[in-house]
Formats: sequence, structure tokens, C-alpha cells
Amino acid sequence: MTLTNEQLKSMPKIELHLHLDGSVLPQTLMELAAEQGKELPTTAIEELSSLMRAPETCLDLNDYLRTFDVVLPYLQTAEALERVAYEVVDQCASDHVRYVEVRFAPQLHRLGGLLIDDVYEAVIRGMNRGEKQFGVIVRCIGICLRGHSEEQNMEVVEAAQAYLHKGLVAVDLAGAEALYPPELYAPVFVRAQQLGIPITIHAGEAGGAQNIETSVLKLGATRIGHGVRLQEDSHLLQQMVERGIPLEFCPISNLQTKAVTAWELYPIVDYMNKGIKVTVNTDNLTVSHTSLTKELLTLQQQCGLTTEDIVQLQRNAVESIFLEQPAREEFIQTYDAALEQWIKKLDM
Repeated sequence: MTLTNEQLKSMPKIELHLHLDGSVLPQTLMELAAEQGKELPTTAIEELSSLMRAPETCLDLNDYLRTFDVVLPYLQTAEALERVAYEVVDQCASDHVRYVEVRFAPQLHRLGGLLIDDVYEAVIRGMNRGEKQFGVIVRCIGICLRGHSEEQNMEVVEAAQAYLHKGLVAVDLAGAEALYPPELYAPVFVRAQQLGIPITIHAGEAGGAQNIETSVLKLGATRIGHGVRLQEDSHLLQQMVERGIPLEFCPISNLQTKAVTAWELYPIVDYMNKGIKVTVNTDNLTVSHTSLTKELLTLQQQCGLTTEDIVQLQRNAVESIFLEQPAREEFIQTYDAALEQWIKKLDM
């Protein structure tokens, strides 16, 4: 059967790869600028929305990442961070997302004098408020950045330890992958492993399969952000199946950044058929002008995903959450029941 937009929207969903600064509402940005007494590039909401969105086809990942420059100057206060974190939960709830991991780079929010702890605490406050109001389980992931010094990234990891199981569930490495291979950051993530912090790494997006292998074997990643270029190494692909390492696919973003150049080349069905634990995510709600419903609908239309495939993607996702115990086990039981109820309504 072909699922409608309404059916997909009503499906209980899991979001594992969502960037906070890529999911700010244009109206919110206007209000933050006014509150902070800062100018915006434009005061017309439609023009601002356009500036906050990446083109449908970017030159590459770096071209896509430039969109974030519009937003960051206004996310330098605890109040702004708390607000946008709360609003991300609201956006997810409106798309019937039941669990979300929100990621952000603390070092990018310190231009106004915030400490890393201030950044973590503000985001977690906003998430907690959203969780209580909207009934979505929310956790965060602290991002280390390619191009930042080892000292800067080590600071992100060391500070994260205090929030582990108190809102934070993992650390990540993001940024210009083609310019900065993962092995440069091995000491930082060896430290994360020592501290017992789970790790996901952006790899196999703007760089090749080798970056995925390095991220797993040397950096200790137990999930991979994107990973679409895994198909370049069949031996590694089999290793990923055996290790059960989930991939955090972000389809619309992957096409925008040219991680994959055309929908007919998007490897999601092939990977699933080979036993890879693929999950589907949005990456950036605003920058990619998307939602989980839109991602799944697009995959159904462009890649021929069946209803069974879409259900399997959500099963993969719930098995891949970083949520701490005992909340993890409780959530999985609740989620499985909700998913089964949704399936029954479809009459499958």
C-alpha cells in the first residue's frame, strides 16, 4: 500500500539526528534579534526564511553549512538557547515524533561570554520544558567540531560528563568532513570512551567509506551520522552489518549536500536488504525545510519504500536510541505498543 501524508504524520516516529541551530523558526529569529537589539539581513519574513534554508541543490556540504551563519549570532544567550530547544520539541511533537536526540556544538554559542556549562544547561532546560509540555522524550548530544583545536573539543567532552544521564546521551563530531578526517580527533574521542560517553560521528557524507571505518575502530563510534558512502567498501559494509552499527540517514539533506547525486542512486533499499541498520532523520528542520513525515513520504515516492520498509526503519531507530536505562527499556515498550496500534489502524 502507499501511505498518505496523513498516515505517515500519525505514525509514531523516532528522530536521532537533528541539529538545534539548523531548526530555528524564522519568526523566532526575528523576535530574538529584536530582543537582543541586533540587526538581521532582512526584516521580511519570507526573505529571512529563504536565507535560513539551503538551496535544493548545494555545491557541496560546505555550501550547505554556510546557512548556519545566518542564525548563530542570535544564539549566544542562555535565554535564546532555552527557547529554541523548547521550540524544537514543539516542532517534533507536532509531527508525532515520540523521541528525539537534539545535537548542538557548545563552542559555537560562546561569543557572548557563555561558558560551556551554561550552554549545556540552557539547552537541557528548554528540552525538559518541552518534554513536560509535549510528552516527547528528549535528550541531547554535544558536538565537537572539525577545524576546532583539540583543547576546544576536549572541553566539550569533559563538560559533557556532568550531564550524562541528566539530559545528555552522547557526543559527536561534525563539520567539514572532506577537509578534516576523523583520525585527527582520535584523542578527544578516546577520552569520551574513558568517560563512558556514547559516541556518534558524522562520516561517509562528504568523505569516503574510510572515514566510517576510522570513526568506528579508532574513535569508538557506535552510530554513524549519514554513512551513505559506506557502499564504496563492500568488506566494511559487511563489518557494519556484523557489528550492528546504525546509520543516521538524512535523505533530503544528503541530496542537497551531494553526498548522493540523485534519488535513483540513494542506497537506502540496498543497505536495508543487506542487513544494515538504517534510520531516517531530518538533519535540520529549517535548513532542509523538512520534517520526518516529509522525509518518509519522499523516500516512498523516490526510492519505492514499502510500508513494511517504513515500519522497519522505525524499529531500527528505536533499537538505536542512546537513552539511558531504565528509561530506555520503558520507552521501547511504550513505543512498540504505539507502533503496533498504528499498524493495526492501517489494516496491514
